[in-house]
Amino acid sequence: MSLAERSAKDDLFLQPNVDSELPGPRSAELLARQAVRESDARTYPRRLPIAVADAHGSFLRDLDGNTFIDFLTGAGVLSLGHNHPELVRVVTTQVSRLTHGLDFPTPAKDAFTEAQVSMLPEPMRDRMKLHFCGPTGGDAVDAAVKLCKIATGRGDVVAFQGGFHGSGHAAMALSGLVRQKAPVANGVPGVHFFPYSYCARCPLDLAPDTCATNCVTYLERALKDPNGGVARPAAVIMEMVQGEGGVVPAREEFVRRVRDLTRELDIPLIVDEVQTGCGRTGTWFAFERYGIEPDVIVASKALSGIGLPVAVIFYDRRLDVWEPGAHIGTFRGNQLAFAAGAEAVRIIRRDDVLGNVRRRGEQVAGRLAPLAEKNPWVREVRGLGLMWGVELADPRDGRPATETARRVQAAALRRGLVMEVGGRDDSVMRILPPLNVTAGVVDTACSILIDAIEECCLVAA
Repeated sequence: MSLAERSAKDDLFLQPNVDSELPGPRSAELLARQAVRESDARTYPRRLPIAVADAHGSFLRDLDGNTFIDFLTGAGVLSLGHNHPELVRVVTTQVSRLTHGLDFPTPAKDAFTEAQVSMLPEPMRDRMKLHFCGPTGGDAVDAAVKLCKIATGRGDVVAFQGGFHGSGHAAMALSGLVRQKAPVANGVPGVHFFPYSYCARCPLDLAPDTCATNCVTYLERALKDPNGGVARPAAVIMEMVQGEGGVVPAREEFVRRVRDLTRELDIPLIVDEVQTGCGRTGTWFAFERYGIEPDVIVASKALSGIGLPVAVIFYDRRLDVWEPGAHIGTFRGNQLAFAAGAEAVRIIRRDDVLGNVRRRGEQVAGRLAPLAEKNPWVREVRGLGLMWGVELADPRDGRPATETARRVQAAALRRGLVMEVGGRDDSVMRILPPLNVTAGVVDTACSILIDAIEECCLVAA
């Protein structure tokens, strides 16, 4: 690409610009063909009716020439935005050398491993081993639980209400989303769900300033009670911030008490960092913000920085009981993802991307937090780093404002902002910007979201 062409492209992707109805005619044509040919399980195009032509940085453009700020970023995989030129360069170089290597050692894989281990907290680097899984976070969750069951000789697993760990059979069983697993008979047995520290929707109807974190007390008593009904489990699996559950950061005391309890009872603690890992919350892994060290870490989404699939688990050496071939996967040797992932770590360090995450997170909080005070439809604004949610509820009865949230999503899209809804009853507006997003883009996106919420809540009232 010439300098003039690059300059023209940069000018095109500087701000959102929507000139047509959505979907535009060319997008509508592809969406119609997709509906005929593809599975009904498809989700994003149903609520975000666009067909994507190209993308650059924090922006994407549809086939009709409309430009959008992308605060979905491939469900969080594009940590450095679309088509980061340095990542494109290393992938282009690697593709001519080797693309697939099973579990053979290669220079790209070795560099990736070194980069990932170097991002662990220093006390953990020597005691953690790395296992390459299939290409998705759900594959890594499956591997983590399987490892803990083999290592402990136990069969049960404790998970938390509101958690999400994937759509495969085992990962789905560990997730709280009932509508996803209700149609699937004979799910994986031995999973026990306990309350998570979601204080805005406390399942015990308590207040955070007086409850003394009773959700952990409940778990502790159940696990220690000989008549509690739950055998000592093989693992406890937990997200530091529940992503699909509605962007719910755990309270610090909750996390630390769960870690203390699992250590006391010799239960491996699995921390699912599929969404929160690779800098999303302002530290490389979210558990660092809570001052704990888990036994197993699950990572995937943003490991390559450019959306190429790769998934891993880190685990304490004392759990290393795998036999050769005990957990394999054909696509665990994605050399393109390895090359990009090692380069992404270098860029993140060089450009102080984690510092940018923290600064932009403070910016988002400053812009969106007042909504909870000014707009009665906004139940709570919450998040860490660049992972934020705005929960909507009907002020007349406190019920989730599902339809209003969907209208907000559509109104934001018409203004040029791509974002997701999630959480209980899809009542939470979710944003996952690129980690290198600029202050100007964040400001524009927040203004669009605020305007869309005000417009739709006024109509709902």
